[in-house]
Amino acid sequence: MADAFTFELVSPEKLLLSEQATQVTVPGTEGYFGVLANHAPVMSTLKPGMIEATLADGGERRFFVRGGFAEVSPSGFTLLAEYAVAAEELDLAAIDQQIKDAQEDVADADTDEKRAKANELLAQLQEVRAALAG
Repeated sequence: MADAFTFELVSPEKLLLSEQATQVTVPGTEGYFGVLANHAPVMSTLKPGMIEATLADGGERRFFVRGGFAEVSPSGFTLLAEYAVAAEELDLAAIDQQIKDAQEDVADADTDEKRAKANELLAQLQEVRAALAG
């Protein structure tokens, strides 16, 4: 059995999860990364995406996050999300609306910088939508 560590997922509204986990995969701004027990200390910002946690009891949990910060330390792994919701509670219609809004933002962008940011958000939302559909 794999070693476990404390994983806490916190949003501004509430503590969503505080469990022993054996692995957690998160959407870092530089790409997805996995955390296992005894991981080197690290801090990262997050992009919108799915968090997948394998719990010590064998269960799995998935959450959608829209940005935030991740901190791995000797005491465990803490994720402070700007917004987070359990995958099973996620409203696909809301994600579809966010995709539509992002597409409009791309079309309305008046600078290359704004267009690039809008395209990046659109791609992230489409990635989340594809993960939820699959």
